[in-house]
Amino acid sequence: MSEDKAKNPAEYGAGNIQVLEGLEAVRKRPAMYIGDIGIRGLHHLIWEVVDNSIDEALAGHCDTIKVTVNVDNSITVEDNGRGIPTDMHEKEKKSALEVVLTVLHAGGKFDKDTYKVSGGLHGVGVSCVNALSEDLKATVYRNGVITEQEFKIGAPQYSAREVGTTDRRGTTIHFKPDTTIFAITEFKYETIANRLREMSFLNAGIRILLTDLRETEDDGTVKSDDFYSEGGLVEFVQYLDVSRVKIIDTPISIDTEKNGVPVQVAMNYNTSYSENVVSYVNTINTYEGGSHVSGFRRALTRTLKSYADKSGMLDKLKLEVSGDDFREGLTAVISVKVQEPQFEGQTKAKLGNSEVVGAVDSAVSEALQSWLEEHPKEAKIIVGKVILAAQARHAAKKAREMVQRKNILGGGGLPGKLADCANSDPTVCELYLVEGDSAGGSAKQGRDRDFQAILPLKGKILNVEKAHEHKIYDNEEIKNILTALGVKIGTLNDDKELDLTNLRYHKIIIMTDADIDGSHIRTLILTLFFRYMRTLIEHGYLYIALPPLYLLKRGKDERYCWTEEERKMHTADMAKDGREDSVGIQRYKGLGEMNPEQLWTTTMDPSVRTIKQVNIESAAEADHLFSVLMGDEVAPRREFIEKNAKYAKIDS
Repeated sequence: MSEDKAKNPAEYGAGNIQVLEGLEAVRKRPAMYIGDIGIRGLHHLIWEVVDNSIDEALAGHCDTIKVTVNVDNSITVEDNGRGIPTDMHEKEKKSALEVVLTVLHAGGKFDKDTYKVSGGLHGVGVSCVNALSEDLKATVYRNGVITEQEFKIGAPQYSAREVGTTDRRGTTIHFKPDTTIFAITEFKYETIANRLREMSFLNAGIRILLTDLRETEDDGTVKSDDFYSEGGLVEFVQYLDVSRVKIIDTPISIDTEKNGVPVQVAMNYNTSYSENVVSYVNTINTYEGGSHVSGFRRALTRTLKSYADKSGMLDKLKLEVSGDDFREGLTAVISVKVQEPQFEGQTKAKLGNSEVVGAVDSAVSEALQSWLEEHPKEAKIIVGKVILAAQARHAAKKAREMVQRKNILGGGGLPGKLADCANSDPTVCELYLVEGDSAGGSAKQGRDRDFQAILPLKGKILNVEKAHEHKIYDNEEIKNILTALGVKIGTLNDDKELDLTNLRYHKIIIMTDADIDGSHIRTLILTLFFRYMRTLIEHGYLYIALPPLYLLKRGKDERYCWTEEERKMHTADMAKDGREDSVGIQRYKGLGEMNPEQLWTTTMDPSVRTIKQVNIESAAEADHLFSVLMGDEVAPRREFIEKNAKYAKIDS
């Protein structure tokens, strides 16, 4: 194909596929390319394939994407885009399809005329998925011809071959993750659904269908979802705010372009005390923010401050208003399209393009200024919210300073209930947040005193979802947690950032009972960390202990079980002559029922215990879930419980 033809935006062929380097290292160091080989890395394979289809949608060539989880935990992703080119690649002397699937950094995304913007920055996408799959089959419907090619652990089993004719178009990728690479190979429906829901909001008018052939509903149909959004980001904000009380009826919507950067923003204010800003670049979730978020915040603060000053509403306020005050109770989604995005880190978590700051700042500032002038009633409500936030922040600062002053005057001591460890190296030290004094006593006796610290918590801590920050410093249990950890909230730039300079433990383990109250207490603690100490989650410092649910006994044979399935399996195995009543079953309803040795053996010994690391797969979905479960609105919580009731088990 001639160079001129390859550069024609209307054409998409082998000449558009540019090769940068080979695929040798993917199987040797998979975590470098997909983040890890656990549950997150497993699902990342789906995102890479779906991102290719989304890129076709962004280019205007695709409006339907189908994702299927098959019975054997393989995945099928199908779109109605143009289809991966199948003609011969001039440089590689093989079909463009094979090049895309076997060569790292090969794809149309490096050709600006093929894709103006692309989520798959590194171009490792489907070739990386191929390298990490036992089997992968690509089927392309293009130019009236069906072409297919199969691979095993990245190696082609035959050259791309024509297998029929068709009047449809698109690409179907079917892959099965390699069980020798991934520690976990079972896909989670909710994780997939949450991500695809986000994608539908970010790409208005694109239908994304999800089907799970492993599971059937009560009516016998397979589990499925149909994600489609007409309103895009406005509907996204409404979804995130479903359980919050809004102070203006309709979200503010911005859809424009500045300096060649398309900018979309939807935002609204509610009566909560938290800020929830989620951001995307070319539909990639930048959960660590970056230059687009900086531009948004800068414009928001400057424009609202200017309007508030001109309105005279700040004249009687004797306090300085900070940027944080303008973002309290704010829910916003920011989406930008950048032709050559520069991300900080392989995970694409933070946008680094400096030119995007000015583009977003200018776009938001102009649009927001016009909106405020056109909606004086709503603007006054927002400024009133900002003033209340400034007053409350001042009260929180005084409360925080008082707590810190008491600590200093009192010798800066640690909480009296804390049983600290001997080691002072935070990288090896663990803090157990334990429900109740009884369990705390057992944990103190059973622990390894060198590196394990115990902090018993009395009762249920404050629900921070419904309380302003200054109330935190009135809550004894939360004060004890903060003091024991050695962290301070709101000490960096007078913002709700976390100072980790004196963090005393790099493993913080929540250990609660396995009953309803224990689950509630665990959720309250998780809400505290998510809203005010999210940095600890992002650093991978927060964990949940998983104590056993049962102890089975038959003579000298004793076995612990963590699930109902394990209990049934071991009971059947231990039963004498098939008589299950010969097996004694002890159900642990509380940690206090275990003696120190049992607690150590089952839950605290690092060599045998199971602890679950808390991470944020999707900040937007996590915010939605916390607001539903812990917020003021009852209806969304009831709906959630009814939808998920079948997953709950009530003990008799």
